Amino acid sequence: MLQPATSSASLKDAPASATAPAARNGQVVRAALTTAAAGLLVGLDTGLIAEALGFIGHDFHASPRMQEWIVSVLMIGALLGSLGAGVFSRRFGRKLTLGVATLLIGLGALLCATAGVIEQILLGRFLIGMAIGICTFTAPLYISELTTGVMRGTMVSTFSMLQSAGILLGYLAGGIFSGGGHWRLMVGLPVIPAALLCVGCVFLPASPSWLAARGRFEEARRVLRSLRGDEEAADRELDNIRHELGAGHPVGGFALLRRKPYFRRSVALGVGLQVMQQLTGINVVLYYAPKILEGAHFGTSAAAWATVLVGVINAVIGVVAVYMVSRWGRRPLLAASCIIMAGALAVAAVIEGMHLQGLGATSSLMVALLVFVAGFGIGAGPLVWTLCSEIQPIEGRDFGVACSTLANWGMDWGVSNTFLSIVAVAGAGWTFAGFSALNVLFLLFTLLLVPETRNVPLEVIEQHLEAGRPLREIGR
Repeated sequence: MLQPATSSASLKDAPASATAPAARNGQVVRAALTTAAAGLLVGLDTGLIAEALGFIGHDFHASPRMQEWIVSVLMIGALLGSLGAGVFSRRFGRKLTLGVATLLIGLGALLCATAGVIEQILLGRFLIGMAIGICTFTAPLYISELTTGVMRGTMVSTFSMLQSAGILLGYLAGGIFSGGGHWRLMVGLPVIPAALLCVGCVFLPASPSWLAARGRFEEARRVLRSLRGDEEAADRELDNIRHELGAGHPVGGFALLRRKPYFRRSVALGVGLQVMQQLTGINVVLYYAPKILEGAHFGTSAAAWATVLVGVINAVIGVVAVYMVSRWGRRPLLAASCIIMAGALAVAAVIEGMHLQGLGATSSLMVALLVFVAGFGIGAGPLVWTLCSEIQPIEGRDFGVACSTLANWGMDWGVSNTFLSIVAVAGAGWTFAGFSALNVLFLLFTLLLVPETRNVPLEVIEQHLEAGRPLREIGR
């Protein structure tokens, strides 16, 4: 609810005035957390399909290639969803876009749960994918526009943390329902949180940056004053937004890309970050963990519950990362993440490549996968989304984030749709070795190009970018 206008003198005299900014800060946190809850839906589907895939394949007599398509058709939907999300979000706003995504997730989950033919599952997964593509575009962007520089990293990282929590919930549901093979209950589960989030979207505020980009400056001012609880701070922030917009005459994404070399650089960096995130191999482990573990001589039930342990580590590290990201900075955490992931996959490659067997080998493989997931969770998971929402100038922010999100889902599809086939040809050992090498490449990418943006206002990042500073220095 918007507060009535109050003079500066009365604010000083009012007993509650000292707590007003804190109260409004709580309003920002609630809005950001509601938005970040979209990450729970994104992660929930990942965990559920990993556990349900074997049962679906058995009931529909699906080949390994068809199972790859059941997993990866979601990425095609996500790719198209992220592509359309930029246009829809720019025209209709962040909160409406997020609400539409929750409806699509609910519809897709119902289609999967009631499927009589495998084509209906593919359609449902495609719709869920479209919704996930919209969520991964809209939620980090919307959060970055609602929050200030101090809490921005933490709140955007919460989106990634809740993805991890959703994956764990999916794994747990799979472990519980796997005893009876109740895959329909697994894939229908997202209907409930999707409905709750759809209701929550009704109460979200409009993005001040989006309102300003539409020329609705007075509405943007009212929202900022409501969120910040400080009229002067809100007015200064709006002045910065107006300056970034070029006095209220925004330029379209493609036009900005043609005219501004600095925008081409920021878009390229965002795309590169998302491509490298997917080449770490994280979704190979998360989507196919039960199959990887069964191939390492885990039983079906043991593999299901071992997969839950992967989800536990992923969720716990996600919580830790929320606190670390605003204290350690982006570059150190991302570099450490790459080193941990490369080392863990190198160990997995040796175990699989040498065909080691026995309790020691299977336990070591399990530990290597857990360390890999933990390494991803402290850096590459939350920080890529955070950085991509921070480095784009306001005029082209929708376009820039859409390009990076599109790259994420396109590469996710390429990796997920070929993993089982690559393992069949090259073997698990060489496949893990390849992903280990790609994580070393990600480390070099980070050291050479990624900026440190911790606690740096978005407008300062944009000024440094426009001034032509090297990419790794735009946060200084």
